[in-house]
Amino acid sequence: MHLSELTHPNQLHGLSIKELQEIGRQIREKHLETVSTSGGHLGPGLGVVELTLALYQTLDLDHDKVVWDVGHQAYPHKLITGRYKDFHTLRQKDGVCGYLKIDESPFDHFGAGHASTSISSALGMALARDARGEDHKCVAIIGDGSLTGGMALEAINHAGHLPTTRLLVVLNDNEMSISPNVGAIPRYLNKIRLSPPMQFISDNLEEQVRNLPFSPELNRVKEGMKRLAVPKVGAVFEELGFTYMGPVDGHNLEELLATFKEAHKHPGPVLVHVSTTKGKGYAIAENDQVGYHAQNPFDIASGKSKPSGKPKPPGYSKVFGATLSTLAENDRRIIGITAAMATGTGLDIFQKRVPEQYIDVGIAEQHAVTLAAGLAADGMRPIATIYSTFLQRAYDQIIHDVCIQNLPVFFCLDRAGIVGADGPTHQGMYDIAYLRCIPNMVMMAPKDEAELQRMLVTGIEHDGPIAMRYPRGSGYGVPLMDEGWEPLEIGKAELLRSGDDVLIVAYGSMVYPAMQTAELMREHGVEATVVNARFAKPLDTDMILPLAKQIGRVVTMEEGCIKGGFGTGLLEELMEANIFVPVKRIGVPDLLVEHATPDQSKAELRLTPAQMSEDIIQLVGKPVAIGV
Repeated sequence: MHLSELTHPNQLHGLSIKELQEIGRQIREKHLETVSTSGGHLGPGLGVVELTLALYQTLDLDHDKVVWDVGHQAYPHKLITGRYKDFHTLRQKDGVCGYLKIDESPFDHFGAGHASTSISSALGMALARDARGEDHKCVAIIGDGSLTGGMALEAINHAGHLPTTRLLVVLNDNEMSISPNVGAIPRYLNKIRLSPPMQFISDNLEEQVRNLPFSPELNRVKEGMKRLAVPKVGAVFEELGFTYMGPVDGHNLEELLATFKEAHKHPGPVLVHVSTTKGKGYAIAENDQVGYHAQNPFDIASGKSKPSGKPKPPGYSKVFGATLSTLAENDRRIIGITAAMATGTGLDIFQKRVPEQYIDVGIAEQHAVTLAAGLAADGMRPIATIYSTFLQRAYDQIIHDVCIQNLPVFFCLDRAGIVGADGPTHQGMYDIAYLRCIPNMVMMAPKDEAELQRMLVTGIEHDGPIAMRYPRGSGYGVPLMDEGWEPLEIGKAELLRSGDDVLIVAYGSMVYPAMQTAELMREHGVEATVVNARFAKPLDTDMILPLAKQIGRVVTMEEGCIKGGFGTGLLEELMEANIFVPVKRIGVPDLLVEHATPDQSKAELRLTPAQMSEDIIQLVGKPVAIGV
């Protein structure tokens, strides 16, 4: 059978080991071919090919349900569930999503983009099954990196309390999340991985005690002897109420098939520990598991990224990491904190230059925020560097542990705004809205990479909670300083351009587009005043409100959700001051931004300078009624 003929995973039933291996070879070939062209997650999917094939041969996917944690590793799943012919559209506009998407396929039983959710959701499905008196299987596949997330541990705790609820948890252990794992749990898993095979011990002990006079209590005796023989193997999981099986070679189909078949026989929660190699089958990815977790388009033979045109200015993350490192070298109070995203946030630079001031907590954003609060409470200046979309996971901690206590934690929100091919789970749409309502929080966003440097100093010196959002990708190539940055005055905006027809107040990544929009409008006889707000909270009402009253028309621009966002904040201030003028808020409307390139998304949302100038000219052309 050729991979292209697989339109339903149940077609794997009855295939021989040799046939499964051939399907696996074709999956890796298609996987590499597609990701090298479109970009995407590479190493995770390559590592679970055999795991996927073996598991799915033991399931009936017309009835059984499988939940993949995060979705980084689900490309093989997509290739054998009817998406082969469209797989070349991966992560492209209107194409196959890079993550699981519940409305893309009946086999995507639960969508995800954030880690550690699979066990909770699969357990929910298992409880729903039991409530209806049904009998299908429910499976969660989770990586060892995701297992460090508190939500996964909460779910394990709950599942272990339900001894008659059938749930299979497959632990895909490749010793990696995106970066190498940290913490006691990965260290414990490593001990298990290096221990003698569990099933071998179990089978041999059972054979030895089968004919002894206490055979009715065989299972209890066997379990006790297992712990005496190898005290560490799986003991934690079994004490938590799971039947533990493993570690299993994740690239040995025969061993995987036998283990999964045995696991399905157990009446309660089972954890199968599978040891895999991230990037398996592509030596370059195996040897650089961090670099090839995800890739832009690349040449398969060399592994090198394909040229993307002329050199680009340094990205915001790189400028952030280099500048913060320089500041930290002169201030030992500065502690850089990441939640398993050192490379993505630029903190890999920080780690190399000031390793003693660097903390990686693993995939544990809630812990990262409260850890930062503890550091701040004892005189340090923690920098919690977390993607906008991931900081959402620690909302309670931001309010209770940081803002209520008014502690100087500096939140640096990378990937704020439209991020592109990762789709709605990763768009940084909501941070302005979800932080703006919290007392004591200060919010700022730089117009370019040089202003980011000054905002870093501002955030470190501010004696309370403060957040800075900045976009993914390259800056504008403006001159950077090596030292001597001065902090900004909190709540002070910057007047960039004057005009009598309309006031544009732009925030962060929309400041340069606002200036471009103003120049386009000038060609049509419309003159705009442009203000770089710098701060969403507090707003510079001393500058903005008089300008709004004087000019009589206001436009706000933000790369985030309009509802509850920056523009809404300015509207509130205008209303409080009894300034009633036409206001147009430009940003992301109340919809999910699907996967596409950022430029495609912005065009669809009418966020390009040409489109925005057209819309603003329409506003200016309408009669204006000003009330005071």
